[in-house]
Amino acid sequence: MFEFIGFIWFFRTSKIVLFYLYLWQLKEYHVGRFLDHFSTDKGRKLIFNPVNILKIILLLVFPFVPLLTFFGTIAFYLFEFVKTSFDFATKRIKLPILTKKSIFLISASLVLQIAFLFIIFRNLWYFERFIIFWDVGDIVVFTFWILLFDVLTPLIVSIVVFLFQPFAVLMRNRMIKKAKAKREKLPNLLVVGITGSYGKTSTKEFLYTILFSKFNGKVLKTKEHQNSEVGISQCILNNLNENHRIFIVEMGAYNVGGIKLLCDITRPRIGILTGINEQHMATFGSQGNIIKAKYELIESLPKDGIAFFNARNKYCVELYNKTLQRGSGQAFLYGQEAKFFGEENILGAMAVARELGMSEEEIQNAVNEIGNKMPGIKLKKGINRLNVIDATYSANPDGVIANLEYLKTLRQAQGKLIIVMPCLIELGKASKEVHGRIGKKIAEVCDLAIITTKDYFKEIVEGALLRQGYEGREIKKDNILFLENPKEIFEKIKEFTKEGDVVLLESRVPKNLINLLLE
Repeated sequence: MFEFIGFIWFFRTSKIVLFYLYLWQLKEYHVGRFLDHFSTDKGRKLIFNPVNILKIILLLVFPFVPLLTFFGTIAFYLFEFVKTSFDFATKRIKLPILTKKSIFLISASLVLQIAFLFIIFRNLWYFERFIIFWDVGDIVVFTFWILLFDVLTPLIVSIVVFLFQPFAVLMRNRMIKKAKAKREKLPNLLVVGITGSYGKTSTKEFLYTILFSKFNGKVLKTKEHQNSEVGISQCILNNLNENHRIFIVEMGAYNVGGIKLLCDITRPRIGILTGINEQHMATFGSQGNIIKAKYELIESLPKDGIAFFNARNKYCVELYNKTLQRGSGQAFLYGQEAKFFGEENILGAMAVARELGMSEEEIQNAVNEIGNKMPGIKLKKGINRLNVIDATYSANPDGVIANLEYLKTLRQAQGKLIIVMPCLIELGKASKEVHGRIGKKIAEVCDLAIITTKDYFKEIVEGALLRQGYEGREIKKDNILFLENPKEIFEKIKEFTKEGDVVLLESRVPKNLINLLLE
């Protein structure tokens, strides 16, 4: 009996452990981002859900009705064992990407589970004295302890992550030191740093494509999601060599000082500031800190450095003027002629290419290879000949507004425009204002809006109602819906649309919904 209960507990607990390791990795092991997740509706449900609450109640009543705890725990674990088996079979388990760090954390967590079971098995007589005042079977006491571990799993996994941090910091610092040393051996390497609240990745990709043809392939860029000190250092150590003439580095950070560290590693001579908004304010603390952090790239440029600022972003224009007043290096505005939001990124890449000696003809030939694709989104054909815009790569306030503006250009006679999106995260105290602004734009553009998370749904609705009557259009309050279930969302879209209508999928919408729409 012990073995059976221990097995089903280990199996279902491993799923929970893997999920929390996945969540830590998703938040890049950043405490602020991890904790901010629990301020969202989905995050709160991870802790304060009916099953967890009932388990806590079973723990509390154990000293008084131990058999109720025993049978209740067994019932829960049998159900969760079946569900976990189904989830594994259908690949619905959220797993961390395998890296050296995640493999170590997974191994340490699983060893901890095994050690916990072993200790409880061997010392039941000892633990029994601390929780009850009368004799019950060892198996009943055993269920109490595994249930306690179960309830505390998020905390236990977090402790494992924290205990590993000193080793992670040691390895990180060693990697950074080696990357710096390698960079110093390449004095003729031209490094272009790109940072901002949005547009970093597309600007990097555009610039790489344009420069690649001119410089005979001697151009290196950081890979997808490789914008932290660890990722950039790995790129330097694994991919950069003496044949490269230009190194294009995407730089991301969540705290003041983060961009400066990346500049210390890479030593850029050209800096591109793509735009600044409220993204990640929850970790930066204020808009002022975000601005200060992004400007660290420009401050780190050498005296002969060159800085490029997005002319369509008010914070960038302010920092451009600040740079002119400093009087060191050169500063340029780009993007004044942009016709739409995403075009700013390719215009920034073109401005840098000109500075590096490419002719207009060379630049245009390279741009023609890129085509007229809207950065960050993909146009796909959906069921019933719907047009689906997949913008699920990432989301930030300006990006959502821009994608809605792009959606507006696709309106056809009698056609309908639909957006499906979650509320945005990590915006801190700016969240309500931002979602109200998004609501206004939704009312201006859309015939149906489906919001997949609850956090700021109210603010979106209120913002939309303020914008009613725009250009004679009026989105009905009943057409701004909060729906979580992918099948329900799919059925609503299917019922509401006809051939030729356009659906915009923004940010992290359920993968099941994407699969249903594209079948």
